[in-house]
Amino acid sequence: MSTTDIRTLGPDDAHQLAPLIAENAQALRRGAPRRPDEYYAERILGDKTAEVVGAFQGGQLIGFAVYFDLPELITGLRIGQLDDIYVHPDFRNHGIGREMIETLVEEGHKRGWLHLRWLVPGKNAPAVALYEKIAEPDHRKSYVIPIDRIAGD
Repeated sequence: MSTTDIRTLGPDDAHQLAPLIAENAQALRRGAPRRPDEYYAERILGDKTAEVVGAFQGGQLIGFAVYFDLPELITGLRIGQLDDIYVHPDFRNHGIGREMIETLVEEGHKRGWLHLRWLVPGKNAPAVALYEKIAEPDHRKSYVIPIDRIAGD
């Protein structure tokens, strides 16, 4: 097995990121496969708030993690929030997701984060299994307010 290189993605990585974003959307939403959208990948990589790390093997992007650096108002510190993590199915169960998370934990040490928060869809069994191995449950619950429903009222 080749070595995995985890690094921050930049604009030049959009062409490799686009198919993985489409695969991730397909895996989470089901339905018709999404077409890779390089323009959207470029927008994510250029976003002022989101940051993306990628996992590479042999120069091929095989996974990514999108995260945010946020203020934590109670302590006055900052936290990291892992929003999405995806590893191509051909490379799963080799510790690549864990390596990306460990990279974010190292980044959190450098930035002085209080913790790394990970919002995991409850029905995503592989993500929940990894979460339960490496993280502690939080006392918070996550709820979503659909904006499109409110906008029409």
